[in-house]
Amino acid sequence: MCSLKKKSITYLDLFAGAGGLSEGFASVGYQPIAHVEMDINACNTLKTRECYYYLQKTGLSCKYIDYLQKRITREELYKMVPKRIIDSVICEIMSDESMPSIFERIDAAMSFRKAKNIDLILGGPPCQAYSMVGRSRKNMEGDPRNTLYKLYFQALERYKPTMFVFENVPGLLTAGGGSYLSEIISGFRERGYEVENHVLNAAEYGVLQNRRRIILIGWRKESSHYYPVLSENSKCYKVASLFEDLPALIPGEEKHEYDSKTINEYLQCTGIRKTTDVLTWHVARKNLERDREIYRLAIREWESNHKRLVYTDIPATLATHNNKSSFLDRFKVVASDLYATHTMVAHISKDGHYYIHPDIKQARSISVREAARIQSFPDDFFFEGPRTSAFRQIGNAVPPLLAKKIAKALLEQFNEEN
Repeated sequence: MCSLKKKSITYLDLFAGAGGLSEGFASVGYQPIAHVEMDINACNTLKTRECYYYLQKTGLSCKYIDYLQKRITREELYKMVPKRIIDSVICEIMSDESMPSIFERIDAAMSFRKAKNIDLILGGPPCQAYSMVGRSRKNMEGDPRNTLYKLYFQALERYKPTMFVFENVPGLLTAGGGSYLSEIISGFRERGYEVENHVLNAAEYGVLQNRRRIILIGWRKESSHYYPVLSENSKCYKVASLFEDLPALIPGEEKHEYDSKTINEYLQCTGIRKTTDVLTWHVARKNLERDREIYRLAIREWESNHKRLVYTDIPATLATHNNKSSFLDRFKVVASDLYATHTMVAHISKDGHYYIHPDIKQARSISVREAARIQSFPDDFFFEGPRTSAFRQIGNAVPPLLAKKIAKALLEQFNEEN
């Protein structure tokens, strides 16, 4: 872990989700002040992660392991941590009406942490309204999610951080003919920030997934900060590295023991798996035998021809959808022989057809832990809630390894300033 040289750099985590963006910053020593998120399961995930860091810091990591192994309850885990830390996860819907009370709770968290100021604000509003897929289904006009960035402005005005990191889907570039992005950038500049944006692909920064996101970074005009140049990974690993130590499953099965005590180079150098980890969430959803037959067809097509299965090529005895003009790649294998798999999205919570495990003997959709690894979450990261929620939290998250790259680059700037 990279340690901070002079003082803890504090941050506020807005629209936090399960905390993928926050995880990247916390893992290199930044100090979270508060997380704001509306989903109850994601909030519990954030609380559990706060417990992980607190117990690690106080030499009681064994208690966290006890929780993962179900020796203690979540309530018992939370009682081992100061209540103010648990309360720093603010489970509320951000709106004009709720922001005053949210600010009061953030101020209380600052007081508890003895933080005079917030150095950094992280987050990005829900991206569905800006996504290409979302826009193909409905008109954007009137969707209240389009203007949630204005609540981000309110936080900037109140806390005046030195920098901010704002993340969203590339569709923001063209949403409303580019008007939304233009308005967002203008709003940042009107509040005293220089801002720059780039579309980053997580696959270039250690994540074994093609995941393009627009990352806006802003800094106060009077400061010496700038948009960092991130170092790309020089060594490439194949997607198979994510799965090779995990035990085989049949649909509906769950296992809690790794297949191998040996940790491969990729998992070790990224910190995804450590020697002290216990395996959680390696559970596969149940699949209909008809779907498993389609999965086998998809795997054979990839193994034999390196091509994706097209829905119109599925035998009539297996096909159930009448729509044969769009979404023809609805059955897709997570190809283990590639250096990056296709993008993980929240739709995985509804069905796993788009994320088929590459092993034809298993013929199933991927497990929660496999999905988390594709997103680069460490194995000691525990998702709260039912399986459907865990998949949704993972699909919506910023890959922690990408966030960590950004965090390290900004840390250098903060240390130079201090």
